[in-house]
Amino acid sequence: MKLSDLEGNAGKILERYEYPKAAMLPLLWLVQESQGYVSPEAEAWVGRLLGVSIAHVREAVSFYTMFHTRPVGRRELRVCTSLPCLLRGAAEVLDRIEDRLKIRPGETTPGQEVTLTEVECLCACEMAPMAQLDERFVGPLDGKAVDMIIRDALAQPGTPDSTPEPEPFISSDGPVLSTRFKDPAGTWLEAYTADGGYRAAREALTSMTPAQVIDQVSRANLRGLGGAGFPTGKKWSFVPRDTTTAKYLVVNADEGEPGTFKDRYIMERDPHALLEGMIIAAYAIGSHKAYVYIRGEYFRSAQRLQRAIDEAYRQTWLGKNIQGTGFDLDVVIHRGAGAYICGEETALLTSLEGGKGFPRLKPPFPAISGLFSCPTIVNNVETLACVPFILRHGGERFAGIGTATQGGTRLFCVCGHVVRPGVYEAPVGVTLRELIEDAAGGVRDGNKLKAVIPGGISAKILTADEIDVAMDFDSLTAAGSMAGSGGVIVMDETTCMVEALYSAARFFAHESCGQCSPCREGTGWVHRILRRILDGKGRMLDLDDLLAIAGDMEGTTICVFADAAAWPVQSYIAKFRDEFEEYIHSGGKTRNRGARSREAAACPA
Repeated sequence: MKLSDLEGNAGKILERYEYPKAAMLPLLWLVQESQGYVSPEAEAWVGRLLGVSIAHVREAVSFYTMFHTRPVGRRELRVCTSLPCLLRGAAEVLDRIEDRLKIRPGETTPGQEVTLTEVECLCACEMAPMAQLDERFVGPLDGKAVDMIIRDALAQPGTPDSTPEPEPFISSDGPVLSTRFKDPAGTWLEAYTADGGYRAAREALTSMTPAQVIDQVSRANLRGLGGAGFPTGKKWSFVPRDTTTAKYLVVNADEGEPGTFKDRYIMERDPHALLEGMIIAAYAIGSHKAYVYIRGEYFRSAQRLQRAIDEAYRQTWLGKNIQGTGFDLDVVIHRGAGAYICGEETALLTSLEGGKGFPRLKPPFPAISGLFSCPTIVNNVETLACVPFILRHGGERFAGIGTATQGGTRLFCVCGHVVRPGVYEAPVGVTLRELIEDAAGGVRDGNKLKAVIPGGISAKILTADEIDVAMDFDSLTAAGSMAGSGGVIVMDETTCMVEALYSAARFFAHESCGQCSPCREGTGWVHRILRRILDGKGRMLDLDDLLAIAGDMEGTTICVFADAAAWPVQSYIAKFRDEFEEYIHSGGKTRNRGARSREAAACPA
């Protein structure tokens, strides 16, 4: 297809945005989906449409990992080798796929059938070890599943995929978030409204003032469930009331924290709960335009959410004069393209405006000067999906489910060495032990628990003796870790902590945006030192160097990415220093095999 043939679709994309440059990523996706990659000619075409230089377009293309700058195979097989998948055997899976396809990551089969890509976390850790074939998640890749995905990848165009749909455990007991998770195909508008859906939005728009809505959310003790845990009602109250400028609601659906996969299920199985929460939030802050920034790898999530948006427009729950109430709200899905840093709210806004995902200095905070320099609230998917329940049942009911400082339930993601990985909804006061032993069935294969990451890969690790802790934000902070994104990664006694830390360090070195030198250089140094240790060439001094580098990274950068990269280094070495020292002393010969990294494969066993 010629670029000129895309002009019509490009025009429709540009109409969605207040400023042309904000359409950067959608236009690049348009090009890649039609031509397979982004050519220099395509970069010039996009630059002309947006009124920016080719250098600005090239800057974006090179920053986001999902854009290809040269022809690729008819299909792309992305194999995840981040920590949750490594714990379940991803290194061996990738070795097997390489052997069968006779190519390495970054290469394409001679017949141009498939391009193989090794990726960091796809946030489908409940089906680890897993991969993504084009737009479809497949896993666990054990036994015949590896042979099936290779057969699918090499099949002639038009041949239906033979790999089955994954069936991980997904909570459906509620009471707040998962009551409509039963149907893998999703709950759509008719079923949602029959179950009381949009009743809370109608009440807010017809019977409540914005201040009353914010008051109910504040009474509920709803805290931001993307990781920061900031009180949601207080955040909404920061938006200026007397401004004449536009106000924006931005939904952070860029779920990228290894060990986390909750937001995907909300968007795929109960998307109208998110939309209803968005309507209420937009009314509370006075916004009439909302963007959902969704990670590029979430193809199905974006498709199902768009279907729900289309339904909502047809039934006048979105658009002009919603349900005759006089309130207007338009919603646009904006797809990312592979950059973990865009989960940070200001980096997300920079990306949404058409640039590289660089975080911004705060203050000013987004509530004062955010998207397009206008007042903006950025909320996580799960946070907004809780809002309809709060207005339907009252803030006190939601608050009573939780603890004194945090209301409600959470969707906890449990993965790694457990019998039943999956998504579990539980009150925030549930203990880590209860999640592991009662909900997820305990440690698999009869092994002993060794360590747990309680809130996504950024959180400081806890030992087996530290799991009698409640999973709310304040309790985990007091325990020396954090609740983060609710991603629980369980490691049993077979896990090599050196390899586990290396996996985390590789992730952070890969995902640093490079804007701040302590982060850019520090993550690289940590990665290289741990690589040398894995190669059997470590020195005892390396451990103190790692701690010194981590200490110098903390609190010295624009965003908290550097802190997040430092915390695993500090906690792994502090709690398992004997194992690190023994590893260095033996040159890696005594290590366990439970988190075998690709780099460690060549080390002596």
